[in-house]
Amino acid sequence: MFSSALRILGDRALAQDALQEAFVEIFQGLSGFRQQSTLGAWIKIIVVRRALLTLRREQRMEVYDQDRHPEPLVAWHDNLTGEALDKAIGELPAGYRAVFCLVEVEGYAHSEVAEMLGIAEGTSKSQLYHAKRLLQRKLQYLYQ
Repeated sequence: MFSSALRILGDRALAQDALQEAFVEIFQGLSGFRQQSTLGAWIKIIVVRRALLTLRREQRMEVYDQDRHPEPLVAWHDNLTGEALDKAIGELPAGYRAVFCLVEVEGYAHSEVAEMLGIAEGTSKSQLYHAKRLLQRKLQYLYQ
């Protein structure tokens, strides 16, 4: 659960605070758990929502100024590490990072992400597209 909050927020202290607030909410609302999903899924939803609330509280969703020229796909070598990928994801603007983590890491659909973030579904798709392009550029720069 901590890793989900950390990916969304990009800051250890904020992720710890969000996780703590989420667990307080979980324990206070445990009697209201209706078993429509697994307990783990219910907890994960609360943690993700709390991280998103923290993100909104700490900063507005950023819009990254991107150029309009498509870039070719990069052929990655075996030296790409998970640590480098996590670092590059953490450097994405908050809005891009949130959408990227929710869709690509957590597996939410764009309609769910749009509802969680209070944005249009098309905005979610657009932010994911631009997040991937920026991530590709960051990784390409690291491995040149």
